[in-house]
Amino acid sequence: MLQVSELEIENRLREDNPWWLSGGGIEADRAAMPRRAYLPAFKALVQSGGAHRAVLLMGPRRVGKTILVAHAIHALMADGVVGRDILYVSLETPSLIGLSLDALVRRFEKLFDRPANTRLYVFFDEIQYHKNWEVHLKSLVDSHRHCQFVATGSAAAALKHKSAESGAGRFTDFVLPPLTFFEFLRFVGKEDSLIREEEAEAGLRRYVAQDIHALNESFVDYLNYGGYPEALFFEGIRKNPRRYIKSDIIDKVLLRDLPSLYGISDVQELNALFNTLAYNTAQELSLEDLSQSSGVSKPTLAKYLEYLEAAFLIKRMRRVDNNARQFKKAMTFKVFLTNPTMRAALFSSLTATDPAIGHLVETAVFSQWLHNDAHIDSLRYARWKKGEVDLVSLDPCQQPRFAVEVKWSDRPFDDAKEIRGIIEFATTNKLARMPRL
Repeated sequence: MLQVSELEIENRLREDNPWWLSGGGIEADRAAMPRRAYLPAFKALVQSGGAHRAVLLMGPRRVGKTILVAHAIHALMADGVVGRDILYVSLETPSLIGLSLDALVRRFEKLFDRPANTRLYVFFDEIQYHKNWEVHLKSLVDSHRHCQFVATGSAAAALKHKSAESGAGRFTDFVLPPLTFFEFLRFVGKEDSLIREEEAEAGLRRYVAQDIHALNESFVDYLNYGGYPEALFFEGIRKNPRRYIKSDIIDKVLLRDLPSLYGISDVQELNALFNTLAYNTAQELSLEDLSQSSGVSKPTLAKYLEYLEAAFLIKRMRRVDNNARQFKKAMTFKVFLTNPTMRAALFSSLTATDPAIGHLVETAVFSQWLHNDAHIDSLRYARWKKGEVDLVSLDPCQQPRFAVEVKWSDRPFDDAKEIRGIIEFATTNKLARMPRL
């Protein structure tokens, strides 16, 4: 068994917490990185510490959770929080493996002299690799009322599943999705040159494309590599997204995280299913068809779909009819990648005229709602004998709020038949805003 000295443990903690030094702060390269649009909401949640709850920062691999934590620490210090009152621990660090969460917190409390009940901030990174983390974190929340705990994790399968079982009333989830197109434009410095904000009717604001062709070109770039922050800052990743995204993100989840969490023995079977889903993103599928094409039983496929969704790789969408009624026996469903960039990494980059671009565009539009559980869970697609609609949002009473048809084409402007499905759906369900032809 690995025996690490007390001095080595303390030295490692000091290395990972440079803000403990007088005048210290987060690393210069992280401080220089652009801020995610989610930082203000995340920081406010961390600072509020409402009702003695830990914050669980969840999301896919490499979307910037650790960077968001660093930026939150930077913002806390800018608001006057003393650096020595903030602890960051990466639970993947070999020298810290085997230490209990409670031991780490107590060590931190004893390191520096503070007034009694000083507000402390504790960040546990990649917490799902700590055995029985949910039980220990709940205990810490109950016993250390002066501490605000934040935990991050990529294997959302463990976080979602176990937080529901053991953390009821103690954990608040915060989902960090891949980059939105809005963030992508801001990060690459094109937002102001491509989009103009102006006043619209009834005091509303609207956004107008200043150069629609350049905007479309940027959108294709976003589809191919723009979902992950690091891809924007390193040319090598942009040139070879397959090597970065597939090996460092997809394979680690499929070949390591999910098998270890759920005891999956046939990883190739799981991998083949994910490849099929990625290739057919935004298309209607059924368990029957998937079972026949893969040779995997329907019960096993249902479990795999659940695991892939929990790990933030895919999101399923249920079907409604033209009256927005759900089917009692749902035989078909749509599966979306949570990030269109994954398809390009698995297969090949797409051009604006590629036959598959339409499904990838629909995937990208769908993914813009991933940050909001209430909205994403309300989305459906409509299909009936004479038509279909890509996205339908239902209110709590299961009535349609709005409908969206995604087209990567100018044809609807010349031929209303291209969007007859959404026109019929809007008319049938008396939606307030009809599409302008």
